Amino acid sequence: MPLTFDDLKLIEPIARAVREKGYEKPSPIQEQSIPLVLEGRDLMALAQTGTGKTAAFTLPLLQRLLDKPKASGNRVKALVLTPTRELAAQILENARAYGEHTRIRSEVVFGGVKINPQMQKLRSGVELLVATPGRLLDLQSQNALKFDELEILVLDEADRMLDMGFIHDIRRILKLLPQKRQNLLFSATLSEEIRTLARGLLDNPAEVSVARENSTNASVSHKLHPVDKGAKVRLLSHLARTQKWQQALVFSRTKHGANKLVRLLENDGIRAAAIHGNKSQNQRTKALADFKEGKIELLIATDIAARGIDIQQLPLVVNYDLPNVPADYVHRIGRTGRAGSEGHAISLVTEDEFDQLQDIERLIQQHIEREVLDGFVPQNPLSESRPLLPPKHKKPKKPKAPRPEQNSQNRDRQSAPQRTSQTTDNNRSQKPRRRKPQSGAAQGGAAKARSAQSPSSQSPAHSSGRTDSGTRPPSSRRRSQRPKQKSV
Repeated sequence: MPLTFDDLKLIEPIARAVREKGYEKPSPIQEQSIPLVLEGRDLMALAQTGTGKTAAFTLPLLQRLLDKPKASGNRVKALVLTPTRELAAQILENARAYGEHTRIRSEVVFGGVKINPQMQKLRSGVELLVATPGRLLDLQSQNALKFDELEILVLDEADRMLDMGFIHDIRRILKLLPQKRQNLLFSATLSEEIRTLARGLLDNPAEVSVARENSTNASVSHKLHPVDKGAKVRLLSHLARTQKWQQALVFSRTKHGANKLVRLLENDGIRAAAIHGNKSQNQRTKALADFKEGKIELLIATDIAARGIDIQQLPLVVNYDLPNVPADYVHRIGRTGRAGSEGHAISLVTEDEFDQLQDIERLIQQHIEREVLDGFVPQNPLSESRPLLPPKHKKPKKPKAPRPEQNSQNRDRQSAPQRTSQTTDNNRSQKPRRRKPQSGAAQGGAAKARSAQSPSSQSPAHSSGRTDSGTRPPSSRRRSQRPKQKSV
């Protein structure tokens, strides 16, 4: 018999908020994760985007925070780390909705906006903080945030954070946190890097998986249209008009390509906007709001910026460019077909992208249906897909054992600096001290004394190159200053 939210033992203030959201039955990831988090267990969860994983950690997290004292000034009780601003804002929105009938204070901090307002919000302390790694470190370095009261850490979309190069920031953050804490790690894909991170982060974790690794949602249909590169924009515009797209998320590989695509579509009478890292936070927020409200038909996004785009029943995802990383295809397609609803994924593929297509089909273990459209038959046809091979699995790199001669060389290098410094000290002790410069009168007196002791020697003026007054003649005087340059 399927479980209900009442069976998950959520307390009344949170259960009431769940009912107000219209939730009746928990999703598989919620059903498995919520009891484990409530028990205080560390958790490693493999779940795709759109499976309800945000509620899977937010609901029990809020319930655990209710049993704890309030956070002190500039302190936080629970920390959720996310890769992008959009995802951080989305998690905060859900956390505030689920905690509406509680006194839990939730806030979000991310880059791209002024830091002072965020510092002011943290001054009195918050129980739940959602943050991107970079801004979190900025706040900590300015003493606006302290972690001595932190008890729960959540890494959401950990695979994307590693792909974006946040691993060093994550390690820095982990060193700042108390050793005794509950850790939750959520990821859409599972790689060796994720396993390595989990081994160093989690303590005897429970493991939850609600989908085959790197698989796509079964409720999403896949199709690709072979096309020449120069006809891609025209084909996209043709599909948007003839199929009357009302809401489609279009993925571009680059920021420049996203901007260019928006201009070309608008010239063709199609309402579109771009969202990527070079856009200000206000621009990104406005574009996303216009897309949700139906003011624009196509939202052109890069892979990074698309994280956090949470649109209920998004009908269509379009791959204008195939991703270079096959796992990104899984992330893209995860934007549609959520919570069991029907979704569609369309890819516009050129012959130049055949290798990426092969890697994607190998990862998801299925051939994508092809359809060549009239008027867009490519002059450079797309090659036929090869038979599917098992997915690639990266093996962890083992450090190479040093050879004997390398060991001796390393020992020589380690001892060499000591000998060098000792030799340098000896050389310094043997060097004569430099005499202090004397005044002109003293130098002249010394020259006369040397002349009296050695009658056969040259005169002081000739022997020392100085005049009787003890100074250099004008012809031999050194120029200590460079000639002044003319100002331009």
